[in-house]
Amino acid sequence: MRGHIILSHGSDSGPDATKVSALAAVAESLGWRTSRPDYREDDAHGHAGCIDPRLVRLAAEIAASPAPPVLVGSSMGAFVSGLASLDAPVAGLFLLALPARIPGYPRAFAARPGVPSFLVHGYADDVCPLDEALNVARHHAMPALLVEDDHRLSASLPDIEAEFRRFLGRFA
Repeated sequence: MRGHIILSHGSDSGPDATKVSALAAVAESLGWRTSRPDYREDDAHGHAGCIDPRLVRLAAEIAASPAPPVLVGSSMGAFVSGLASLDAPVAGLFLLALPARIPGYPRAFAARPGVPSFLVHGYADDVCPLDEALNVARHHAMPALLVEDDHRLSASLPDIEAEFRRFLGRFA
């Protein structure tokens, strides 16, 4: 077993969502153990209200991991993955459709400096502005894949899977 990957779904989604399911399958095919926390109960508190409960749930998953895990997150899952990396050691961050901030939540996105990270974002994302996501990537010196897609990134899944394989290759 190569290590542990925790995949966090976005709001109004679930642990069986398309992107996290596809990336879990990629990771498992490469010998990684995966887990996908279910944040649907937390998401009932609204966008700003779900963040702290999500962080508690994600911290428990990280603490149960035998070694620092790689965190993968989509949208709200990406936001909390970055914040979680500030409080616990993680091996890497693979972030999709990243919101730089959540209206009503006092903290902007942040991640532990020095953690290998990668961003995937769509040019036509109408939920998480591209310019804000690129500013985050620039601030963190984070490589990025920009795709001709919207917030769901469903048209770009093969490209995302290929980039995820490359990203995981650095941990081999």
